[in-house]
Amino acid sequence: MTSMTRSEERPANAMALRPEKMTSQTLARQRIMEFLHRSPFLKFLIVGVLSFALDLGLLVALHEGLNVDLVIATPIAFLTSLVFNFALQRSFTFRAMNSRTVSAAKYIALVIVNVVVTDLIVTGFDKLDWAYGIGKVVATVLTTGWNFLLYRHWIFRHEPARDGEPAPDTEPAP
Repeated sequence: MTSMTRSEERPANAMALRPEKMTSQTLARQRIMEFLHRSPFLKFLIVGVLSFALDLGLLVALHEGLNVDLVIATPIAFLTSLVFNFALQRSFTFRAMNSRTVSAAKYIALVIVNVVVTDLIVTGFDKLDWAYGIGKVVATVLTTGWNFLLYRHWIFRHEPARDGEPAPDTEPAP
């Protein structure tokens, strides 16, 4: 067994302190993580894509794999992806510290508004004899834009704790 000198003893994160010792893969991973940390909009989009993939994948698995009727499989997949999206947007994208209950109520309200607006836009395009698929794209772009702003400034807004009071995120764990 060889003994290590003091200069050889390094903490587990020593590579983060000495870029010249990093592999190109480790350095690339660190740069990606730094970029993500500084870019909440990119994290928002990534979580959105993952949520869509979960929604579609679960829908196909339920309907095609388990022969669950579409009327049942569609809302199960959609609601599962909404819960997934809420949890990741809250913890990963916005690192929210406000009340989960208040955030969830606001999130549900926004989902309802998004469903109504999307339906109005898609059916409006169809009634004008325009391609309803283009209407869906327009609705998606609009809702994505305001969702990011509302998530950041309303649903997952950081609220500083008042002097002598616990931070708003101190709800008991379920």
